[in-house]
Amino acid sequence: MKKGFRGTGTVERVDFPNKGIAVTDDGDRVIVKNTIPGQKVEFVVNKVKHQRAEGRLMEVIEKSPLETEEPCPHFGMCGGCTYQTVPYEKQLDMKLTQVKKLISDAIGTEEESGYEFIGIHGSPKKSEYRNKMEFSFGDEYKDGPLALGMHKRGSFYDLVTVSDCQIVDEDFRTILKATLDYFSKNNIPYFHRATHKGYLRHLLVRKATKTGEIIVDLVTTTQTEGFNEEELLAGFRYALLTRHYDGRFKGVLHTKNDSVADVVKNEGTEVLYGDSYFYEELLGLKFKITPFSFFQTNSLGAEVLYETAREFILGDDRDSLNGKTVYDLYSGTGTIAQLMAPVCKEVVGVEIVEEAVCAAKENAALNGLDNCKFIAGDVLKVLDDIEEKPDYIILDPPRDGIHPKAMGKIIDYGVENMVYISCKPTSLARDLQIFMARGYRVEKICCVDMFPNTYHVETVCLLSKLHEAKHYVNVRLDMDELDLTSAESKATYEEIKAYVAEHNDGMKVSNLYIAQVKAKYGIIERENYNKPKSDDARQPKCPKEKEEAIVEALKAFKMI
Repeated sequence: MKKGFRGTGTVERVDFPNKGIAVTDDGDRVIVKNTIPGQKVEFVVNKVKHQRAEGRLMEVIEKSPLETEEPCPHFGMCGGCTYQTVPYEKQLDMKLTQVKKLISDAIGTEEESGYEFIGIHGSPKKSEYRNKMEFSFGDEYKDGPLALGMHKRGSFYDLVTVSDCQIVDEDFRTILKATLDYFSKNNIPYFHRATHKGYLRHLLVRKATKTGEIIVDLVTTTQTEGFNEEELLAGFRYALLTRHYDGRFKGVLHTKNDSVADVVKNEGTEVLYGDSYFYEELLGLKFKITPFSFFQTNSLGAEVLYETAREFILGDDRDSLNGKTVYDLYSGTGTIAQLMAPVCKEVVGVEIVEEAVCAAKENAALNGLDNCKFIAGDVLKVLDDIEEKPDYIILDPPRDGIHPKAMGKIIDYGVENMVYISCKPTSLARDLQIFMARGYRVEKICCVDMFPNTYHVETVCLLSKLHEAKHYVNVRLDMDELDLTSAESKATYEEIKAYVAEHNDGMKVSNLYIAQVKAKYGIIERENYNKPKSDDARQPKCPKEKEEAIVEALKAFKMI
C-alpha cells in the first residue's frame, strides 16, 4: 500500500488515543483516526512507515452498530468530540479496553504481573460537564463571516461556531452567541494567523459547577486601528451582562496578547467588571481560580478522580499517613495535596508553573491548612533541595509523563508506596516499565473518565516496593530501549510483537518480556540508567513459550 492510495475498510478496533484499525477487503490494515469500531470508512493513505500505513478519514460510508443519532449538530465538523454518537456505557467500555491493552502490552496482563485492574469510573455528568472553554475567533472558510468556536477537524485555519455545543451548559452558549453577535455587528477583524493582522483572538469562559460563578476573558492583540478600544470593550461588557444566565457573573476581563503563536498568552490583563477570579468547591474544599489557573475542567469528575486516588493511598487504614510526609509532585494548584493534608504530618507540593503555586498557597490558607508547603520549580531540580524526605509520593505529571532523570530520583527515595495519576495512558504504560524494572510492583489500576464524548481518559495506579526475590529475575532497562519509537535496534518493540503474534497464533508479549529476553541475550548492556537499587528487585518472569517466541523474532530480525 502506497502513499496516495484511496480505499475503503471496516474499523476492527480503536487503539488509544483515537487510532482506528481499518481492515480492507484484501486484509490490509490501515490506521485511520477519528473512527469508531464497526464503521465502514473511506480513507486516503498519507503516510507509510515500517510497512505500517496511516490514512486520513474521507467519509464514513456506513455507521457502526454502536452509533446512535448525533446529539450535537456540530459533530463531525468540530474537532472537539470523537465518540459523541456512541452511548456512554459503550464509550466507557472502549476506553477501558484501550487502556487495558496498553498496560498489558507494556507490563503484562493481570494474570502475568499480578495487579488488579478495577475498571473504569464514569463521569457524574455525561453532557454539559466542562467548567472551562477556550474559543477561537476566525472564519468558517476563507474570507467568510466572523466565526467563534472550535477548529474544524483536520484544519488549522477554519473554525466552527459551536453555538449548540453539548459539553458545556447554556450559559456558555449564551456567552458565545452574545460575543459573536456584538463583534460581528461592529465589523471587528480577527487576528489572522498568516498575516498577523487583526484584533480578536480568543474568548476564555470559566464557570464553577458548584457555585455557579462565571468569569469571561476576551483575548485580543493591541492592534486598535479604526475603532475606539475603550468604547468597544464597554459595549462588549454591556452585551454580556444584559443577557440571562443560570449562574452569576463574577468578572469580565480583557487580556492583551501580541504573540505570533496561536495560544492564549497573558501579556497584561485588565478587569472590565467585577473580579479577576471566582470560587469553586471540590470535596468540601474551596478553591480560588483565575483565568489562567490550572484546574480540572470537569469539577464533578475531578471529585471522582481524587476520591479514587485517596482510596488507593489510604486503603482500609485511614490513619496510615499519620505523622508522615507526603510529596505531591506536579501538584498544579495543590488539589490532591490539600485533600491529603488533614491525614498526614506534612504535604510538600512541587509545580513548575509559578501562578499555580501561588494559587495553591492561597487556597491552602483559604481552607485553613497550615501543613502544606508548595515549591515553584522543575521536579527534576527541586528534589535535590528539599530537606524533608517523603514517606509517600503522589505523582500527577503532565501528558508526556515523568522526565527520565526525575524518575530516577523519585525511585531512589525508596518509599513503600506511590500513587501515579496519569492523563495520558501511553505515558503511564512507558513509565510503569521503569518502575517495575527498578523494584516496584503494580498493585491496582483504575480508569476515571473525565472527558465524556472524547477519547481522553485519566488513570490511577498504585505502586508498592518489592522486597522478596524469588521466582523473579533482575532486569536492567535503558530508557531508549523502552521508547517504542527508538531506532537504535534493528526492530522496534512493536515489530517484534507483530512478528510473535503473526507466527504464534496471535500470541501477545509485553515490552517487559521482550526486554528480559533481550537482556538475557546481551542486547541491553549499558548501565547508565535504571540499574536496580538493590539486589532484591523482582519482576514477573517471561514464560518459557513466550521467551521462545521472542527469541525466534530476534533471530528473524538478525538481532541474535
